[in-house]
Amino acid sequence: MALHIVLIEPEIHTNTGNIGRLALATGCNLHLVKPYGFEITDKRLKRAGLDYWQHLNIREYENQKEFFESHKEEKMLLFSSHGSKNHWDAVYTENTFLLFGKESSGLSNDILERNTRNVFKIPLYSTHVRSLNLANAVAITVYEGLRQLH
Repeated sequence: MALHIVLIEPEIHTNTGNIGRLALATGCNLHLVKPYGFEITDKRLKRAGLDYWQHLNIREYENQKEFFESHKEEKMLLFSSHGSKNHWDAVYTENTFLLFGKESSGLSNDILERNTRNVFKIPLYSTHVRSLNLANAVAITVYEGLRQLH
C-alpha cells in the first residue's frame, strides 16, 4: 500500500525536506514537479530531510504537463484553501495521489477547475489564518489517508 504525495512547483526547501521525511516515515511515494524555488541539492533541503533523503521513493517531473500525462488514469485528491469539502470527506484508496500547490499561491485555477469534484480543504477555525504550512497540510492529509486505509 502506498499513497503518493505530489508537490507542484514547491518553493521552500525546508517544507520539501520535511515532507520527504514524512513520505519515508509513512511509506508514501514523493513526486516533485518542476520548477522548484530551490536546488534539489540544497544543503538546507537535505538537512530538513536529515540523512533520509537517499532512502526516499522519489520521482521528479520537468513540468505539470509531464506529470499529468504520466498519471492521467490515477485517482487524485487535490488540497486547496479554495476547496468546498473538508479533507475528512475525501475517500482514500490505495495508490491515491495527493496534490498540493506551491506555498505562495497553491494549485493553479486551471488545475482546480479541471478537478472540481476532487478538491478538498483542511478546515480553519480562525479568521486570522489564511492557510496552514504546506508540510503541516501534507501531514494532516497523509495521516487521514492512512487512518482510512488501516
